[in-house]
Amino acid sequence: MDLDLVCVAPGAVPPVCKILDYGKYHFEQQKKAKEAKRNQKMTEVKPLRLSPVIDTHDFDTKVRQAKGWISEGNKVRVDMRFRGRMMTRQDVGRKVMESFIAELKEVAQVDKQPVLEGNTMSCVISPLRNK
Repeated sequence: MDLDLVCVAPGAVPPVCKILDYGKYHFEQQKKAKEAKRNQKMTEVKPLRLSPVIDTHDFDTKVRQAKGWISEGNKVRVDMRFRGRMMTRQDVGRKVMESFIAELKEVAQVDKQPVLEGNTMSCVISPLRNK
């Protein structure tokens, strides 16, 4: 019989060791790790682009798309590009971004507040955690 002395719980006091077939033990540990990895859920960050001069119907469509992604458990990164003369009217873009966040208030929370980096204002919205 090919049996080995395997320390199965080295952190316990006293350490726990068993006499067993190490090859079979190692295979079962790999199988458990693979099953745990399969059951993990990876959260994606979905990008969404807004404009400071967005129309109401387009705005509603973007809100509906974001709600769908958030209901699936994904995060949404909202970007707003300011091009040319729009850079002088950043307050309009901030109002659009704030109204977008307000529309998603009941299903999502803001992870990263809207921040202007270069000519792009962006924020990250994630699903509510208290579900």
